[in-house]
Amino acid sequence: MTDGLRILHLSDTHLYGDGRLQYGLVDTLAALDRVLVRAGELEGVDLVVASGDLSDDGTAASYRLLQERLEPWAAERGAVVAYAMGNHDLPDAFEEVLGPRETTLDVRGFRVVTVDTTVARAGYGLIGDERLARLREALAEPSAHGTVVVLHHPPVPPTTGLFETLRLVDPEPLLDVCSAGDVKLILAGHYHHALFTSAGVRAIPVVVAPAVANTTDVLWPPPRERAERGAGFALVELAADGPVRAHVVRAPAADDGETVYDLDADAIARIAADSGWQVRA
Repeated sequence: MTDGLRILHLSDTHLYGDGRLQYGLVDTLAALDRVLVRAGELEGVDLVVASGDLSDDGTAASYRLLQERLEPWAAERGAVVAYAMGNHDLPDAFEEVLGPRETTLDVRGFRVVTVDTTVARAGYGLIGDERLARLREALAEPSAHGTVVVLHHPPVPPTTGLFETLRLVDPEPLLDVCSAGDVKLILAGHYHHALFTSAGVRAIPVVVAPAVANTTDVLWPPPRERAERGAGFALVELAADGPVRAHVVRAPAADDGETVYDLDADAIARIAADSGWQVRA
């Protein structure tokens, strides 16, 4: 885009430093490589966003695998990379390899702010007063073309029951800060399926990227929860004057659609009890 921002939005890579398979089935590193080959067909990219759950085991080795792939890919295209923390990520190893958990970048006159929504040893997200104050300060002065906020937990309700207790708790203060500033776009992950919507009093566009690791089946009948093999990314275009266009692009493989997990109500309740907000709040 000559007067805007073209974004390759990835999320939920769930890499392992030792090459293990996710759920004993999915080679997440191979899925990432496949996604980047597919994304290589794009004519131009200004920003690469990786919106959390970058690692599954939280090791420095897993973050190096990600860095060794994303940063040369971006550098070849003159793009900037922005990393955000997810609930599976561990802060020490993340920062050792990828840098600070919260950053503010300038990309072609657009401000890009990453926000840490994680809670230690929990699956849900929360933004406390300190993080809100940092975001408010970052937005205090308008940028040339507006701001993109990147976080892991979407500030919009989940589609499936598994994520109800793993969602972002109390997103309204975040959305109020974004609405008071010049935020034009919010990018998130976590739900493992694409979602395009809006939030806040200014109806800020929200793009949730599909996961690289596996895909939530949004049509699976509750109370069960199913994920299937499948990887993809979002191509997001933000014009300097505000409009947002987003597309989902799949990186297909022969085993796409095969079941990765199928959880019943008891299994979902155990996850909620272990890391959900209703128990810990």
